Amino acid sequence: MADKVIDVLNDLIEVSKNGEKGFEAAAGDTKNPELQALFSARARDCASGAAELQTVVTRLGGKPEDSGTVAGAVHRGWVNLKAAVAGRTDLAILEECERGEDVAKAEYTKALKETLPEDVRVIVERQYQGVLRNHDQIRDLRDRFKAST
Repeated sequence: MADKVIDVLNDLIEVSKNGEKGFEAAAGDTKNPELQALFSARARDCASGAAELQTVVTRLGGKPEDSGTVAGAVHRGWVNLKAAVAGRTDLAILEECERGEDVAKAEYTKALKETLPEDVRVIVERQYQGVLRNHDQIRDLRDRFKAST
């Protein structure tokens, strides 16, 4: 049981680390101060979420994940490539951030279908609510930027 819970949490740590790096890249790619602040804040949220989950994995006797995945690296590379090809438009950056948040939503949804100890489930559920808020905020900004182009 504990090994399965650790695996689930380590998957979420990878997702959080990928989000942190993706949002850092997005903050660096945009020239818009509002988006820079938002992306930097989201990167910090992802980092603190990962740190919280790493603490839980350690408490459960596991070795916490401490980096993103190859898929996440490809995702980050795609953010940078798309930004360069698309003329570094804020809309393109927002679209890619939303795609990343879609991945996070799917991973948290999958995790919440697993049998988790109640104290762990509370943490994962709280973080999932944050992912949903982030996704909706990014989506709304994307729609606003799309309407203004």
